[in-house]
Parts: sequence; structure tokens; C-alpha cells
Amino acid sequence: MKQSIRVTELVCYLALFEVGSTTLFFLGAEAKRDAWLAMAMAACAGLLLLTMYLIIHRTNPELDLYELCRRYFGKVIGFAASFAFAAYFTYEASRNLRDLGELTVLTLLNRTPLAFIMLVAIIVIASTVMYGPRVVFLVSGGLMPIILLSYATIYTLLLSTGLIKGEMLLPILEHGFKPVLTAAVPELVSFPFGQTLLFLVFFPLVKKKEKLRRGVVITYIITAICLVAINQVNILVLGPTLAANSTLPLLQVVQLIEIAEVFERIDVLFVLVLFLGLGAKMTAFYMGAVIGITKITGVPYKIVTVLLAVCLYILSFLSPNYPHHIWLGVKFVVTYITPVFQVALPFMLLLTIWIRNKSAT
Repeated sequence: MKQSIRVTELVCYLALFEVGSTTLFFLGAEAKRDAWLAMAMAACAGLLLLTMYLIIHRTNPELDLYELCRRYFGKVIGFAASFAFAAYFTYEASRNLRDLGELTVLTLLNRTPLAFIMLVAIIVIASTVMYGPRVVFLVSGGLMPIILLSYATIYTLLLSTGLIKGEMLLPILEHGFKPVLTAAVPELVSFPFGQTLLFLVFFPLVKKKEKLRRGVVITYIITAICLVAINQVNILVLGPTLAANSTLPLLQVVQLIEIAEVFERIDVLFVLVLFLGLGAKMTAFYMGAVIGITKITGVPYKIVTVLLAVCLYILSFLSPNYPHHIWLGVKFVVTYITPVFQVALPFMLLLTIWIRNKSAT
């Protein structure tokens, strides 16, 4: 399925993707008050990874991640690497599906079975993916203003109600630099900043590539700054201990907003924004996996979309409960599995490209 997109559509989706499920959690909890430093450090490391991905793309702008693997790793190793990337994207999409289901149960439909909620979600998202990247990226452009306005409204209301306490930032580096480094690497680098790897699948779809690199880097930096600010709100309102122990810390923060008995239940707005972010992120991973499996196997795109929907639904039940789901994804996978896909394999690919191109000349 060959479709084309604009740079503006891609950067809008990149911003949506980066926000995604990130605000669902309090990131960098190990660093406590210095979570913002851990986030900032991870964002800088993520920018280096994004630069590597852009360099890989620039070597062969017409090829996506799977085609690059096949061309430079060879037929056998390239097939294995491509399949591994598709499997990784599939797993990440299944995690987003489980997050969406658990969020719905916790906030809106506590009497509805989790299995039914996730079934409805996968049907809706699969029907969206069926239309291909062009339609999905167009929709992201329409969702972007809603997301921006919602978070701006929440932040403004928090400031106006005096819930944000600046003194919660102090003292800086109370326990030294080690907790900041431990929180940042590899956990925060892997999630959410290193996940931009997925866009190696989408970069070749951009029609006019002259402004691609600049647009992607600027969008990444702005989004990273916003994520650091949003994440630190948990500390500034709840304090380090309560923020670290809360299941949905930012939702708890938003529930505290109350202005003249008029602005209440702002948490409904936040939950809506979370659903949009989770849906966008899941759709991106899902679509990236479908594109990969289609290219690896030659099976038509729409058939793969349906088959993978079944696979995602089954994988979403991998964890027996929500605490295990969080531990598996946030502690185990991002520490031991994700760096292989975000750092090791892309670096090996870039090194192979350089060696082969140099030997060819």
C-alpha cells in the first residue's frame, strides 16, 4: 500500500505519538523531586537516537525500516531483523490496548468487562488502520488542536487555582545525581523518547523531504519540553511520595481542580485526552507492524490488519492483572528488551550501511 503524506501531518502525528500514554504514568519516580531532570536527560538521549534514525533514513530516503534491513543485512538476517521489529511493534500496540482497557475500567465503565472494552477498542482501531497511513495521518492533524487546547486548559486551571506549589521542586539533587541517572537510563530513554524508532517506517511516505529533518527535530524538542512540564505537575501538586504511589497521578491532580463550583469534573476532559493519545499511539504501532508483516510475507495489507487485530487482542491478556502489566512493560521490557530494538539494532544497521556504502565506492 503506497501512500504519501505531508511533513506537517507527520510532525503532528509524532507529537501525538510522543504524548500518547506518557501522561498516564509518573515517569522518573525514582528521582522524586528531580524527575524533571531525569526526563530532561532522557529527552537529550532520545534526541541523539532520533538523530541516528534520521541519518539512517537519509542514506536511503525511499526505503523504510524493513526494506533497509533486507537490503543491508542480507536476505536471512534482514528477514529475521524485520520480523523482530514487526513483533516489537505488535507487542507495544498490545500494551496500549491493555492500557486503554484498564483506563476505561478505572475511570468510566467499572462494571463493564475488560475483555469487552478491549474488543470494541480493537475493532474501532483496526477499522481505522484498514484505510492506511494517509487517512490516519490526516486524522492526527484534526486531533492535534484538541490535545493542545485540552492540556493548555488543564495547566491554566491548575495555575489559577494555586494547586501548583513551586517549593516542591526544592531541594534540587537532594540525594545526588545517581537517582536521576538511574531513573533516566534506560527506562525513560526507552519510554517514551526512544520509541520514535517507529517513524523509520513512515519517513519514506513523506512527499517533500527537504523540511523533514528540521520539522521532526523541532517537534521532538517542543514535545519533550511539554512532557517534562506535564510530568512534573505530579510532584508540584501531589508531592513526591503521593505521586509515586498513585495509580493515575495526573488524573488525581486534575480531580483537585475546582473553581467557583463551575469548573469541576475536569478529569473527564483529561480522560478524553488520554483516550485520544492512547488510541493514536496504538494505531501507530499497529500500522507499523501491519506494514512490516505485509512486506515480509506478501500477504495483502487488509488481511494482515484483521489477522494482527486478533493477535493484539490475545497478547493484551499476557499479564493476569494491571500491576503485573505495569511491571512487565515499564520495568522489565524497557530495561532489557527495548534497548535492543531502539539502540543496538539501529546502530548495527547504520554501521552496516556505512561499511557497505564505503566499500562500494
